[in-house]
Amino acid sequence: MFRLAAEEELTDQKLGEFLREHSCESAFRYQQLKNAYETDYPIFYQEKKPEWKPDNRIAVNFAKYIVDTMNGFFIGHPIKITADEDSIGKFVEFLDQYNDQDDNNAELSKICSIYGKGYEMYYVDEFGKIGITYLTPLDAFMVYDDSVLCKPRNFVRLYVNADNVLHGSVSDDNRVRYFTQKGKLVWEEEEKIHGFDGVPATEYVENEEQLGIFEPVLTMINAYNKAISEKANDVDYFADAYLKVLGAVVDDTGIKDIRDNRIVNFPPALKDVLPDVEFMAKPDGDGTQEHLIDRLEKLIFQISMVANISDENFGASSGIALKYKLQAMSNLEKTKERKFASGMNRRYKLIFSNPVSGMKKDDWVKLRYHFTPNFPANLLEESQIAQNMEGTVSKETQLSVLSIVDNVQAELDRLKKEQEESQVTAVEQGLMNRLNAEPDAQEADGGGITEQAAEVQGKQLNGAQTQSLIAIMAQFTSGALSEGQAVNLISTAIGIGKEDARQILNGEL
Repeated sequence: MFRLAAEEELTDQKLGEFLREHSCESAFRYQQLKNAYETDYPIFYQEKKPEWKPDNRIAVNFAKYIVDTMNGFFIGHPIKITADEDSIGKFVEFLDQYNDQDDNNAELSKICSIYGKGYEMYYVDEFGKIGITYLTPLDAFMVYDDSVLCKPRNFVRLYVNADNVLHGSVSDDNRVRYFTQKGKLVWEEEEKIHGFDGVPATEYVENEEQLGIFEPVLTMINAYNKAISEKANDVDYFADAYLKVLGAVVDDTGIKDIRDNRIVNFPPALKDVLPDVEFMAKPDGDGTQEHLIDRLEKLIFQISMVANISDENFGASSGIALKYKLQAMSNLEKTKERKFASGMNRRYKLIFSNPVSGMKKDDWVKLRYHFTPNFPANLLEESQIAQNMEGTVSKETQLSVLSIVDNVQAELDRLKKEQEESQVTAVEQGLMNRLNAEPDAQEADGGGITEQAAEVQGKQLNGAQTQSLIAIMAQFTSGALSEGQAVNLISTAIGIGKEDARQILNGEL
């Protein structure tokens, strides 16, 4: 972490020191992690063996497997953002679509898993819209103050042009300055006011220690690559067995007969000594090698805490067994979720502070983030569990068991609406059936309802609407329906507002 006292100015000398430190860390750590993810391992650069020996170079890319598996689990389902106010929700929805934020989030998450941290930068583009982009630790770093809170002081972005010249920008709370490194720092005259209430960037971390997810097992991966490469060398070296001939003289003709005709018939070289002909057995190191390879593979997944979902026994597990197998990875996901949510808080806090957004500065606190881990789902098992919960727990808890339900509250609202519609339809159908079975229902009020039902506010009703209105009002008059039920039914039956329906019911129309 780069630290600078709050009252200390970021001079050219200090920035130069930070740039050198960053260059060293990039070369000796970040580049190594990047190479591992891209299948560029030390096994490819080890000293060559003698020409007569096999020299296989095999790399098994556990690093990429671990990163991609973890991120598929963490952010395979895009992060859902809801807001307490519709206007805020619509702005965030447009902002995320404008910047293709679902993809940005996924890439940023992957960067954090590889390097232990990643960066997000904010700017106002040429169209006057707020832009969001992600950066790796190879391309940027943050400078913090020396307080307990470690507040961001400066954000430094770097890039090398086609001429291999280092260019960069330095952002503080108000402005962005640009420089070129040509032996010394050369500052451009142009400066920009960025408009954000703070350093316009956010540092996202994988964990508090800022370690890449496969970094603790990188030495094991290298050892695995060496072991499996030597295994391949042994297979090649001993693939052609040697024939041992003792106690006989073998000339070129005899060797040809052995090779071509598969015949061995040699006179003894010594009297009363029978020739000894057999293939030489290769050294048996197979068991030791396999044990080492298996042990390394288990340790890699155990220490990284990422499940080996390619394991043949993994897919046969039940729902509860799967959760136990994924518990360690789930714990990692929860940690990352909290760190990611913290970064997103800063993201929207900064964006809402820019006048371009049109939002109030504190509106970001009204946002809610919903992370959905990508658990393998057994819908049959889940539905059986949810069914067995009927009458024991609340409907909300019951629905939360089902992985296909992303938003429990929204699902409850849909269920309520469907039940209301179904109830209205059922009651209306019952009334119509009763009306048809009891023609005298039209005379329930002495004929007054019939005349009232023929026309509503100048709207001529058809036969079915008239019959429905008559039946509903008759049921209300007899006390079979409450006022609220009758109003809902009238509104649905003849297509008018509830207030008009209430006036009809009370004889005001």
